[in-house]
Amino acid sequence: MTEKELYQQWLTYATEDVDLQEELRSIAADEAAINDRFYRDLEFGTGGLRGVIGAGTYRMNIYTVRRATQGLALYVNSAFTSPSVAISYDSRIKSDVFARAAAEVLAANGIRVYIYNRLMPTPLLSYAVRAQHCSAGIMVTASHNPAKYNGYKVYGSDGCQMTIDAANAVLEKINALDMFADVKHMDFDQAVAEGLITYTPESVVEAYYADVLKQSLNPQLCAESGLKIVYTPLNGTGNEPVRHILSQIGISDVTVVPEQEKPDGNFTTCPYPNPEIREALRLGLELCEKVKPDLLLATDPDADRVGIAVPDGNGGYALFTGNEVGAMLMEYICQQRTEKGTMPKDPICVKTIVTTDICNAIAKAYGVQIIEVLTGFKFIGEQIGFLEEKGEEDRYLFGFEESYGYLAGTYVRDKDAVVASMLICEMAAYYRTKGISMIEARKRMYEKYGVYVHTQHSFTFEGESGMIQMQNIMTHLRENPLTEIDGLKVLQFDDYATSISKNLMTGEESAITLPKSNVLAFTLEGGAKVIIRPSGTEPKIKAYYTVTADTQEAAAAKETSLDAAFCKVIL
Repeated sequence: MTEKELYQQWLTYATEDVDLQEELRSIAADEAAINDRFYRDLEFGTGGLRGVIGAGTYRMNIYTVRRATQGLALYVNSAFTSPSVAISYDSRIKSDVFARAAAEVLAANGIRVYIYNRLMPTPLLSYAVRAQHCSAGIMVTASHNPAKYNGYKVYGSDGCQMTIDAANAVLEKINALDMFADVKHMDFDQAVAEGLITYTPESVVEAYYADVLKQSLNPQLCAESGLKIVYTPLNGTGNEPVRHILSQIGISDVTVVPEQEKPDGNFTTCPYPNPEIREALRLGLELCEKVKPDLLLATDPDADRVGIAVPDGNGGYALFTGNEVGAMLMEYICQQRTEKGTMPKDPICVKTIVTTDICNAIAKAYGVQIIEVLTGFKFIGEQIGFLEEKGEEDRYLFGFEESYGYLAGTYVRDKDAVVASMLICEMAAYYRTKGISMIEARKRMYEKYGVYVHTQHSFTFEGESGMIQMQNIMTHLRENPLTEIDGLKVLQFDDYATSISKNLMTGEESAITLPKSNVLAFTLEGGAKVIIRPSGTEPKIKAYYTVTADTQEAAAAKETSLDAAFCKVIL
């Protein structure tokens, strides 16, 4: 059907949601607005769905959620006997509505549903899948996107986000479905009455807390340190679990940013509720000026990422990057487990290909194997699964990605801001008892292993024309690889879509053993690197820069120059 025909179909059949009908009528004479909503389907990728909330096939609404869930239901029913699915949702606009819509479709297809009776973070969804032996899981969230977005992440029975093969199988079933004619759904309350939908018991939440606490390396340290915390859940799901865990490890002096304490999908105080962005932490930093804490913690809406700020020694507060926090946590875990004699035989840490290379130096110092995986925490979770299959999951120490996602322990298979918050506080308390500030601890890490600066630049391409432009940029760079960037020779060019790594100095080629992915990497002189990939959930191309130097100032200058040069290539 044409965009106009789809629009007319939605006017006729999408009548259950008053908001959608009002939106459809308001754009009746706006051809561009109609085209933007109907020119394509909202893509179901390995992460599930993510898009702007609104009317149309290219929007997040109960109809796109139902269609995706019908495809998932067909897949689950074909792959499992007596299947079940766990569901959780965050504080975003209509998250609860979409969670119920998904449950209603699953129930109508004879699939048992376990849903939380209140909003819960992403790691608790991963935990619920495994704890209740579910066939799959659904987390309704758009993570750290602006308020106009929502999304729907799908998990496999292992608690990881769905694999590429499984996601493709679900997509094939979704694509064969008519949005309105082929989707089954039933009344939520009726499904509850018939036992098809039940609420996840509180015992699952308590068991999750117990498993988080098992990851503590110095359980009594925080209570003895007098650590003072300012915390913001950024109006998301972290408020209850993070504060509970902090209280359990003896941190009683916690001040919560009042404007960002309660769930609010409008995110009025932080338009981009992403702890990677300084603006999201503005109110927290302002409160720090009054409270003078030892640490500011900020978790994103679905509480799978956490960012921090610490006193900078000059009366202000410095934000640490995800790479810095991850590397410091990795060293703290390795150092403490070595000191306490709990380091396993042949220990493993896992990082993504765009995450800091300082990990390699830390790993070498402690005899730890580093496994590199593609971007996406599901690939870190997958590595835990591989170890579990061999009965070697105890070898896993820690995994992290540069975008503020960390996981210690194997009890979940996704990044977890709750355990990360606990370990960050414990690490800060440890250094405090040694008379070392977090700033000083970071400085000592760089002095020991070298200065690595890693940054990311996202290039946004909106609408249909933007998607085409993104594809053209990636195709051009793939077919015409750069030979220098910012005056630095490209030594190696890696194309993860073709699985070919080419040494540009010798012309030799070798195979990349990771799964195929639309990622290009340029390794430069002097330890510099540029990696680019289109986002799987947003209309963006993301560039990741690595530079090394003797000092942070010199490295920062190199990064600024590298970014400026690469911007000219992209733009």
